[in-house]
Amino acid sequence: MVKIAFGTFDDSFSVASLKAYLSEFIATLIFVFAGVGSAIAYNDITSDAALDPAGLVAVAIAHAFALFVGVSIAANISGGHLNPAVTFGLAIGGNITIITGLFYWIAQLLGSIVASLLLNYVTSKSVPTHGVAAGLSPIAGLVFEIIVTFGLVYTVYATAADPKKGSLGTIAPIAIGFIVGANILVAGPFSGGSMNPARSFGPAVVSGNFADNWIYWVGPLIGGGLAGLIYGDIFIGSYAPAPASETYP
Repeated sequence: MVKIAFGTFDDSFSVASLKAYLSEFIATLIFVFAGVGSAIAYNDITSDAALDPAGLVAVAIAHAFALFVGVSIAANISGGHLNPAVTFGLAIGGNITIITGLFYWIAQLLGSIVASLLLNYVTSKSVPTHGVAAGLSPIAGLVFEIIVTFGLVYTVYATAADPKKGSLGTIAPIAIGFIVGANILVAGPFSGGSMNPARSFGPAVVSGNFADNWIYWVGPLIGGGLAGLIYGDIFIGSYAPAPASETYP
């Protein structure tokens, strides 16, 4: 069964929790600044030309590298979520309480908004927002976001949250960055390949353009929740305790 825990406000306002929120804010700011900034830089260099294969690869790599760094710098403090869909998926598996998760969301959204404001200020350029490609229905874009976010949160569980991950945990930030980069290469031309409500929300707030923004909330939260339910409940939840008489490396 789903292992959701609501938690208490006392726990959510402990010194460790406050440090975790600040860590999520800073790491998300760094990630969004680099990710959205790469899209702004591409538009500036090409005089707002249509996205070509080289541009898509460049933006995907920028997001992959930035997320790898963001997860790495926050992992020891907050777990390195940087994404409300990741936080939600981990809450489904009982890895974070609902109350603390909500404060994570606030920190992540604020980090994205501040990053987008800074980009708008230092570049004097409009901040690009996610949107579904012309000719693609909103439902198709929604399904794209569900699938790619499922892949992201499933990777988070397998490499970072799984108690049996062992030495695999050392490459978790790389694996998480890689799956985001790969998913952007697939979904970028169609749904934008957000996988992250905060990544889409900050630019939407600064630009004032909320068209299709619901897709980047509903899709990632469904995908992240499914990954948490399947990996967290079926795989991790099915682990039997090791016998006390046995020793394991």
